[in-house]
Amino acid sequence: MLQVNQLSFSYNNSQVLNDINFQLKAGNSYALIGASGSGKSTLLKLVYGLLDADSGSIFWNDKQVLGPAYHLVPGMDYMKYLAQDFDLMPFVSVAENVGRFLSNFYLKEKKNRIDELLELVDMTEFANVKAKFLSGGQMQRTALARVLALEPEFLLLDEPFSHIDPFQKRKLATQLFQYCKQKGITILFTSHTPEEALMYSDEILVLQNGNLIEKDSPQDIYSNPKNEYIARLTGDVNIIPTSYLGLNGNGVLYVRPHELQISNDGFEVQIKHSYFTGKNYLIYAVLNDLEICFEHKTALQPNERVRISIFS
Repeated sequence: MLQVNQLSFSYNNSQVLNDINFQLKAGNSYALIGASGSGKSTLLKLVYGLLDADSGSIFWNDKQVLGPAYHLVPGMDYMKYLAQDFDLMPFVSVAENVGRFLSNFYLKEKKNRIDELLELVDMTEFANVKAKFLSGGQMQRTALARVLALEPEFLLLDEPFSHIDPFQKRKLATQLFQYCKQKGITILFTSHTPEEALMYSDEILVLQNGNLIEKDSPQDIYSNPKNEYIARLTGDVNIIPTSYLGLNGNGVLYVRPHELQISNDGFEVQIKHSYFTGKNYLIYAVLNDLEICFEHKTALQPNERVRISIFS
């Protein structure tokens, strides 16, 4: 279990993280989301021991995580951290990068381990290619294999799929998270992609301006966001004042595009644009002076008027 207690960090007299408290259960996966500059990467570095906190403490089980002020070589042996720069050795092969920290005493076992990990990240055919000749996505896949090599207890991944082509990303992510779940490896990863955070996490942590404002299941965070910031971080959403729907009060509703449908007894909107998304169309329309979007199986004509209602 990871325990983070009253953690604060500042840089050049600017507060980056403020009194962060949370716990992570061993063997689960956790997504860390937030706007750029909210403190996500800094929090990962603190948890790994690359930075010294201003105050607070971090424990992995009964072991305290301490920063460079206490360790000549920063970082904790039972954790692995994948930064956005990958930290590969450019002039050696993919296989040598993956096996960088594996013992040379049992060479057959080392080769088998490297082969297993290259297959996991679909890099087998590039085993003998020098890292400097790889694309950004291939470098990222190699770096993912390398951090898994010693089978750590805890993985910290900063935007682990950001350079990988969309058609490969889902397969790779699914294989990686399934592998870690089977091995009991805990993961804390950052992502700017709502689908990644929702699909691959057991819980989501939300940072805003250096504050941890939410920690909940993907289902609850998506379906019942507490505010507009959280709602927009987790996908397309319509922010509709209740007064626009003839309801009492001055509140707002957070309505996902798939929760709106054309009906005979709904509220009237005027169509602006229809965009084909593959499985259906995303329709942009105007409700009074508010632009909203909803999903529909066919395109609708600009200026057409239809009625839509909320369903769940």
